[in-house]
Amino acid sequence: MSKLVIHATSLSLLVGHVWRGVLIMGPSGSGKSDLALRALEKGCALVSDDYSLLWISGGRLYASAPESIAGRMEVRGLGIVAENARRLTRIDLAVLAQSDPIERMPEHETTTVLGQTIPTIRLNPREASSLSKLLTRLKVP
Repeated sequence: MSKLVIHATSLSLLVGHVWRGVLIMGPSGSGKSDLALRALEKGCALVSDDYSLLWISGGRLYASAPESIAGRMEVRGLGIVAENARRLTRIDLAVLAQSDPIERMPEHETTTVLGQTIPTIRLNPREASSLSKLLTRLKVP
């Protein structure tokens, strides 16, 4: 089984009876952990902060935390904090964190990871509406 560690925060949200996962990707300082922290307050569960271990099982992409950072989150201004975390999640969405303006009516975008094509949206994590946009899109089957 091929595994890959990438610079991304992974979260999971219970939608109906199914956990739906998201990879938040972007460079250091782009706001990944800040967006994740706000998502935790709205019902998301942390899977991994800053780095995610990815693999394919049953034709689907999954994420978990590398063992060394499981259950921990770096919160700027507070340091490393313990956080309840899910052990793994199936990835249903990718978010590309960026500070550039987001297109008003973007084309459908995907990201390919380990040969799997994942629906993708772009968000500026520092915008007030970014969390609402993430949750809205994650709830779409």
